[in-house]
Amino acid sequence: MSMPPPSSPSSAPPRRALLWLVALGFFMQTLDATIVNTALPAMARDLQESPLQMHSVIVAYSLAMAVLIPASGWLADRFGTRRVFMSAIALFVLGSVLCALSPTLPLLVGARVVQGLGGALLLPVGRLAVLRAFPRDEFIRAMSFVAIPGLVGPLIGPTLGGWMVEYASWHWIFWVNVPVGVVGFVAARRFMAGGDALAVRAFDAVGYGLLAFGMAAVSLAVEGMAGGGVRGASALVMLVFGLASLAAYWLHALRSGNPLFAPGLFTVRTLRVGLLGNLFSRLGSSCMPFMIPLVLQVSLGFAPLQAGLMMLPTVLGSMAVKPLVTRLVRRHGYREVLVANTCMLALLIASFAFLTPGQPLPLLVLQLALFGSVNSMQFSAMNTVTLKDLDTVHASSGNSLLSMVQMLAMGMGVAVAGAVLASFEGYFSQGETLWAFRATFACMGVLTLAATALFLQLPPHEPPRPRPLGPEEQS
Repeated sequence: MSMPPPSSPSSAPPRRALLWLVALGFFMQTLDATIVNTALPAMARDLQESPLQMHSVIVAYSLAMAVLIPASGWLADRFGTRRVFMSAIALFVLGSVLCALSPTLPLLVGARVVQGLGGALLLPVGRLAVLRAFPRDEFIRAMSFVAIPGLVGPLIGPTLGGWMVEYASWHWIFWVNVPVGVVGFVAARRFMAGGDALAVRAFDAVGYGLLAFGMAAVSLAVEGMAGGGVRGASALVMLVFGLASLAAYWLHALRSGNPLFAPGLFTVRTLRVGLLGNLFSRLGSSCMPFMIPLVLQVSLGFAPLQAGLMMLPTVLGSMAVKPLVTRLVRRHGYREVLVANTCMLALLIASFAFLTPGQPLPLLVLQLALFGSVNSMQFSAMNTVTLKDLDTVHASSGNSLLSMVQMLAMGMGVAVAGAVLASFEGYFSQGETLWAFRATFACMGVLTLAATALFLQLPPHEPPRPRPLGPEEQS
């Protein structure tokens, strides 16, 4: 894909460099979200932990991103895009170094939080820098170019992670971020506009605190049920406090003159349905990049590189189906496509309960490719329906809210799958971990079906508005 032409010759190098810089940040973020999955069993052996308890490494990264995303726009306006973008790269690199040096699982989880805080700012602030540097008629093409690494990262991440584990060590999946981050930091200092601080509205610190604590507490409660840092009654207490904090945020937003997310957003029917549908359908699908490499290595005897290569059909299927989404929605409407596709997604997730050691490899490849295709169609359709009816005033807040819900659901999905897997591990006798995985796949498939009740609330046979999908709607 070609980059948009600059408006003047003198602006060509900085603007081209800016696109490559933001694309590099997006690539770092998406690569690190997938490269870890294949390395979890090797990490578990080195840290003397059970591989079935390593989900906290993924949950910490996703949760940290979800917590900071709502503040990203305000931070960029308050301190300047270049300063915040450089700080994001520095945090990401620092977190990567701490991850590589971590001798225990708790320290690794803490380092992943630092890394996630940096990752949370890379794409939103980079997108804002592109928006300010390019005219509106060139912005879509510019962001389409930036979005390409977002597809390449998941494509090579699992395979690269498996290769590094097999031929070096898991530490290198973090060390590789250091030279890339240094290049990005130097390039941001040279090519990104200063982005002087703007006159911004007061930040809703109270609302942000309630929302962030609520998300963190609910996620940690689920994590505690999976055998994490909080257990039993403590996890239940944490869950109650988290739900109370989320309820308190809603009451605060109703009476605040400057809420983090205006209550008026939720008067839009498609936004309400889309956000809830995103949350519940992603609980099932988001656990799959964690579960599949794990079951292939722990129960089916795949080497790390082999397990990473087996994730390629999922990404290729995801990319292949993209052009079909708009056509299907135009013909059948959002409600019909999402209800039918959610049922197919649930069945495909549950189908992995039939994994066997002697399963033919072509059948497994086909199964993974179908899952990737259906999952991609789900994301594109439900993200588009979430944002399509927002007016100009609410578009930015709605997009930030959607990004937050996506990252929260990703972390929650892995945490729920980890909790279910830990429960079944205790139920089945030692040496029968494959049965624990099978039961977990079946449960996560059933859980995904809950989203169909939400998508049924959409208006029937409503065609989409004739506009292209934005880059943030492709993931």
